[in-house]
Amino acid sequence: MTAPTDPREHGSPLRAWSDSPEAGVSASPAVVAAQRRRTVVDVVVPVHNEETDLGPSVRRLHAYLELHLPVTYRITIADNASTDRTWTIAEDLASTLPHVSAVRLEEKGRGRALHQVWSASDADVLAYMDVDLSTDLAAVLPLIAPLLSGHSDLAIGTRLARGSRVVRGTKRELISRCYNLLLRLSLATRFSDAQCGFKAIRADRARELLPLVEDTGWFFDTELLVLAERSGLRIHEVPVDWVDDPDSRVDIVATAKADLHGIVRLARGMASGSIPVTALPSYQGADVPPRLGRQLARFAAVGVLSTLAYLLLYLMLRSGLGAQSANATALLLTAVGNTALNRRLTFGVRGATDRFRHQLQGLVVFAIGLALTSSSLWALHSAAPAAPRWLELGVLVAANVGATLVRFLLFRSWVFPRRESPALPAQPDRRTTA
Repeated sequence: MTAPTDPREHGSPLRAWSDSPEAGVSASPAVVAAQRRRTVVDVVVPVHNEETDLGPSVRRLHAYLELHLPVTYRITIADNASTDRTWTIAEDLASTLPHVSAVRLEEKGRGRALHQVWSASDADVLAYMDVDLSTDLAAVLPLIAPLLSGHSDLAIGTRLARGSRVVRGTKRELISRCYNLLLRLSLATRFSDAQCGFKAIRADRARELLPLVEDTGWFFDTELLVLAERSGLRIHEVPVDWVDDPDSRVDIVATAKADLHGIVRLARGMASGSIPVTALPSYQGADVPPRLGRQLARFAAVGVLSTLAYLLLYLMLRSGLGAQSANATALLLTAVGNTALNRRLTFGVRGATDRFRHQLQGLVVFAIGLALTSSSLWALHSAAPAAPRWLELGVLVAANVGATLVRFLLFRSWVFPRRESPALPAQPDRRTTA
């Protein structure tokens, strides 16, 4: 990850905050006046056909920021191709409320709106939130503070942290958790909530990442987070209070299809190296996940050895123990060796630390594989009690292929996950105060 530096160096957003009178640091009147005119935080509210919620939400957000935010700010309404009165209301808000501006895009897409507004913004910190303001605004300052201080590069609200308080239906809760689990399994992500519409990024980091982000819809911020994590940037998570908007107009099916397409595209790009995160100025090569392709190749080699050993043991034990007992015994014996080999060769874990825990977790993975293969044998024998031995072996091989895929995903995300690198201490502030 990028080593922290003195946040007042390299044009950090903290300069606009820490040099202000509120921070207790003396500065000349001319400097203070200039900094007060400078926009530190740009809060973008992307909207499409939101004529009902736009006015009340922006007025509420404006009143809150006026009262609680200790830095200069701007609220930018980004209307992406609305066909109702949304743009008229946005223009009215921009003309009547200070620190509110409006931008009109002729093409639809939340990601497109954020990409365009963030790219053109002159602020130091770029944020966005959904127009329904489902997230409690008390989380605004905790969201942007780590970016202002220089401690983190991105910040996200999370509804899945232990300290979060969330009110929403079971269906949306299940979809959200499954989506984030899928990201962990397929892309080895570590952030907990990719979809919460409450995020912020330092402008200098956005200038690095935005040219690489292809999605123009709902997958935009997930893609941004994955690229940021792969380039070694720090992502700060803020537990939020969140109340579901029952009038949400998100098309869940269409969004899910687009998200799956985006995940496949990113996984392919990461595996092939065609997404050039290593070329980013912030890239340090630290704590970046190994190439998925290399891990898969080594895992496959171990899997071939394990499968051959399993089949040999099964054939040796089949006559004396019966199909189910031979299957369970062969799987158990090969599971221990499979976990040990993958621990060292595939995931690069050496030494005795956590070896026993890894084997226990490997046995849990073994139990899942046993369930898959045993249920396959049960289904075969129920349909054809006198099935020939070659068909029995064929079913077991097919079941083991599925079990192997599940094993790899669980090994990568649960048994041998990447660990956080210890943070380096921040450089001391050598400035003097009056």
